[in-house]
Amino acid sequence: MTAVADTRVSAPERTGSRDLAGTGTLLRLALRRDRIMIPVWALAIGMTGSSTLSRMKSTYETAADRANVAKDMNTNGALRSMLGVAFDDSYGALTAWRVGTFLAAFAGIMSLLIVIRHTREEEESGRQEALSAGMVGRRAGLTSALLTVAIANAAITLLVVATLAGEGSGGALALGLSIGLTGLVFGGLAAVAAQITENARLARGLAAAAVGVAYLLRMAGDAAKDASEGSSHVLVWLSPIGWAENTRPFAQERWWTLLLLAVLAAASFAVAYVLTGRRDVGASFFASRPGPAAAGKSLQGAYGLAWRLQRGTLLGWVVGVALSAAMLGGVANGAGDIVGDSEKNREIIERMGGAQNIDDAFLAAMISLIGVIVTVHTATAVLRLRAEETDQRAEPLLANAVSRLRWAMSHLVIAYLGPVVILAAGGLGAGIVYAAAADDLGGELPRVLGASLAQIPAVWVVTSVVVLLFGLLPSYTTSLGWAVVGVVVAIGWLGPALDAPQAVLDLSPFSHLPKLPGESVSAAPFVWLLLGSAVLTAAGLWGLRRRDMTN
Repeated sequence: MTAVADTRVSAPERTGSRDLAGTGTLLRLALRRDRIMIPVWALAIGMTGSSTLSRMKSTYETAADRANVAKDMNTNGALRSMLGVAFDDSYGALTAWRVGTFLAAFAGIMSLLIVIRHTREEEESGRQEALSAGMVGRRAGLTSALLTVAIANAAITLLVVATLAGEGSGGALALGLSIGLTGLVFGGLAAVAAQITENARLARGLAAAAVGVAYLLRMAGDAAKDASEGSSHVLVWLSPIGWAENTRPFAQERWWTLLLLAVLAAASFAVAYVLTGRRDVGASFFASRPGPAAAGKSLQGAYGLAWRLQRGTLLGWVVGVALSAAMLGGVANGAGDIVGDSEKNREIIERMGGAQNIDDAFLAAMISLIGVIVTVHTATAVLRLRAEETDQRAEPLLANAVSRLRWAMSHLVIAYLGPVVILAAGGLGAGIVYAAAADDLGGELPRVLGASLAQIPAVWVVTSVVVLLFGLLPSYTTSLGWAVVGVVVAIGWLGPALDAPQAVLDLSPFSHLPKLPGESVSAAPFVWLLLGSAVLTAAGLWGLRRRDMTN
């Protein structure tokens, strides 16, 4: 009896041990699965600071140049909304100003992809249920996912600190921690989204929307108020990315703002742990309501099913882009009045949006960035095909009177026409606000709407590349597809600001479009991009017809 009593443990201790059983094994598995993605993201984010620093030193060689550019940028609400506030004119502070908020947002995107891949996606595929039948605890999957994202963000933090320590170890540490902790915040929010949603697609959408809202709040707050010599606007303090900005690296650092990020990350982790313990594996925290017994005419057939699966995501993108574009349209109207005779301001805006007048150049830059971001939606729409295939939901359809091409086209119609609707909504949002401020609705609205719709051929090229991967390299569609989107987004957001070589900029199809509104238009780039898109799509569908379906 004594021997038996000595080996007993309390109920809470047994429960905690069981919940985390197998965490180490799952962590090693996650790191092996992400052995390419994590290093690529970490190097891309972590090394951007050093390349930006080099650019700052070659562009602003004297203290007077640095002081002037910091002053000019902070007096321009349009540029503050794009890049944030320059809190000091040292090389380190200018580097943090130029890329700090961008890198924080990208760390958030990386984190949400990692967390959802190893939580909700594992449950949706059925792999988590199979693992749970063995010696794997209820919270082991979530714990391994959060540890994986912590390792990824720690790598980013160390790279930032190592590459910028020469400008001041305290500032480098503040910048690295602000980026890494922001990534943990959105990783934690993604973990919560994975508990309350029924599929990985919706969880990614909610987590990505959180990143987008946080960035827009930071943009709106910085556009409304210059915080270089005082406090930030209240909208900035509503955003985790705004907290990262207010760490003020290399400018008398505010270390206490890092505590806000750490507390929010810890709170989101705790909420995710509570929720995962109160639901069944594979189920969402909020059970989905049963649908009607019979589908309506609009939901019948392969096309109706595809529309049912993708309509919610499309609606969210339409609303989000329309609101974001409307805000940017309001900011753009004042760009020309504030720049004045500043050559540095003019060079930056013209590099991003063309050599036309400043208002048009700013609009062109913003519209191009919106087009770049829309590639995320179109890639998601195509990758839905791969998810349907690997989860074996496509086979029952193809076993009936539905051909592969018809099944694929049911989703590709949304992938190709969805961006048209999204960009039209963005063009209307930006155009109406900008035209109203300029008191020229009939003249400005068509120009802005046309400029937005002109991004469609470039978006379709990215769509077609993902279709090609789906048809010819199905096993690598997801990883390579997101890599393509990541390269296009990185070039669009950071390429012009860093004055990247033209050969690098030309890797993005958006670089081949005229910068509208303002520049002259010729049919050639549109024709070539549309032709390339058609060829890539045809090749992808040809590959789909000839290959085996996989799981």
